This record gives sequence, structure tokens and C-alpha cells, in this order.
Amino acid sequence: MNLQNQPTDNQQDATSVAKKAGFLRRHSMAFVVAIGVAVAVMAGAILWALAGHDGDAAWFYLPRNATASSVADSLRVALGESEGSKVYNLWRLQGGDAAKAHGAYRVEPGQSALRTARRMATGAQTPVRLTFNNIRTLPQLGARIGATMECPTDSFMEAASRVLAAEGYAEPEYVAAFLPDTYEMYWTSGADAIVKRLMSYRDNFWTPDRLEKASKLGLTPVEVAILASIVEEESNKTDEHPKIARLYLNRLKRGMRLQADPTVKFATGDFSLRRIRGRHLSLKSPYNTYLNAGLPPGPIRVADGRAIDAVLSAPEAPYLYMCAKPDFSGYHDFASDYQTHRANARRYQKALNERSIK
Repeated sequence: MNLQNQPTDNQQDATSVAKKAGFLRRHSMAFVVAIGVAVAVMAGAILWALAGHDGDAAWFYLPRNATASSVADSLRVALGESEGSKVYNLWRLQGGDAAKAHGAYRVEPGQSALRTARRMATGAQTPVRLTFNNIRTLPQLGARIGATMECPTDSFMEAASRVLAAEGYAEPEYVAAFLPDTYEMYWTSGADAIVKRLMSYRDNFWTPDRLEKASKLGLTPVEVAILASIVEEESNKTDEHPKIARLYLNRLKRGMRLQADPTVKFATGDFSLRRIRGRHLSLKSPYNTYLNAGLPPGPIRVADGRAIDAVLSAPEAPYLYMCAKPDFSGYHDFASDYQTHRANARRYQKALNERSIK
């Protein structure tokens, strides 16, 4: 046996160490590569989830009976196929409860898909803006609410009748409970909540100072709203409203009929009328102030707060008559005696005939 050809213990140990080192180097490199891949994947996923909304602000609405499938459709329609699918998948990873997501959501430019999905998962919906003006009747207001809110028009109408009657409003007075403005509330708000929210705004508007002014005029807040609605319908020139208000206050004080053309137009139900004729003046209706003394039974529009203030702060003046100016500027000629008023009216009638306005 040739002992010279056999490796020593030290040589064996060195070889073993070298093999182990090579093994560790190879596997350490693989481990590092795996970690790098995992980090890259994770970073990509984070960047994917945090990518901001690219485009203008967008809204999507998830109704009460929404399903996961309809949620996906709503997201894709509002945000596009790619972003909508991304938000949907992230939402599903967070539980994806359609009942909890019920609501309206606004996605701002740059808002991440992850944030949108998280808001849906927690039901953190965006308040919507309900704006209304130039509303004459409760059904018109109901239609506006039905077009803006999830609450159907008929549900609002039923709630308005129930809540307002309980508050002491007569049916013709219902629109006196509201004021035109922009209101923020959740799209999912129920009918009763909407009615009460609008009423609370009106109640806050009637401060002690305004109530005192109404009392000095001998009018209730509802009666002020009725008169303000007539004033507002008479002219779109707000700087003229205090003068018109004083004219009608003078007529009420003297026991004269208001003889307000807008109330006759309201009685006809034809709001497109541009000229009130004799056949209209004889229409039997509680809103025809040519036939009936005092105020009509309710407002002829949802009166604006500025028109109400015009009534409450109308300056003293002797006017009893008014007639549209023949220049069709939208302003009026005022008179304190009937003879002057008749002359003003003749000029205006002549201008109407010359323009063939019927």
C-alpha cells in the first residue's frame, strides 16, 4: 500500500470546505436572485396598486341591490377597462362586500386604485351635491331629487307629504319649507332624511331677526315665502325685488287684490305664457289674484332667500301699480295712481302688439 498517494486529513478537510463553499456560493446566489425577483414583483405590485387615476375626476354609483358583477361593470364604465378591473380586484382582495360598498364615489385625478378599493371596502362614499333653483312645484323638486339622488321621486313625494303635514304645513304650502341652494348629502340618503335636511336649512334661515321682521309686517314665514315667490316671478332683476315687494305689501295693507300676473300663469299651469289676456284673468282658481283677495294659498315657486329678504326689508314707497317697461329690459314702470299706470300699460301693450307677442 502506497501511503504517499493517500490524501492527508488536512487535505480532505480543505476539499470538503471548498465544496461546501462552492455550494453555498451557488445557493446564496440563487437565494439573492430569488429575493431580488420577489422584491421586484412586490415593488411592481405596489406600483400597480398605487398608480394614480389618469384622467378627469370620475363618479361611479353602486345601488343598494348591486352584485359583485354589477360592481365590476360600474367600475369599468366609469374608470375604463384596465383601471376598473384593477380597482375591482383590489376591492375583492379586501372582502368585496357589495352591500357595504353601496354608495356614490368620486375618483379624483391621481387617486390610487388601492385607495379607491379601500374606500369601497369601508363604505367611505363621497357626498353628492344636490342643487335646485327655478322650481315651481313639489313634483318638479321631486324630479330634480330623483335625478340626483338614489331616492326615487315618488318616495320623496310621499315623505314630503308625511313629514310636512306633521309639521303643520297645508298641502299648497309644502314648497315654502324649502330654499333653493346647493346641499351636500350622501347619494344613499333616504326620503325622510332628505326632506328633513332641506327643512333644517329653511329653519336655520329663519333667524330671530327675520322672524321679527315678518311679525312687524303682520305675516308668517310661510306668507312671506308666498309673497316672495310672486316677487321673484315678476322680475329676474333682483335689484328691483324690494320695490316690487313694497308694492304688494301696500296692496295687502289696503285690502286691494294683488292682481299679480304670475299667479294667473301659475293657475293656468302653462308656464310658457308670455302674455296674460282677459280669458286668463277670469280663470276660477284660488291662485287667481285678480279674482281673490289676499295671498294665494301657497307659493308659486320655491322662493329664493334673497327674495324673502327683499320682502322683509322692502323700503317704504307709495307704489300700488307696476307694468313691464316697453323696452323689454326686464324692468318695470311703477306708479302710485291708476291713471299713470294705465298710461304705462298702454305703452307696453303697444310694444307687445308691434312684436306680435301673443
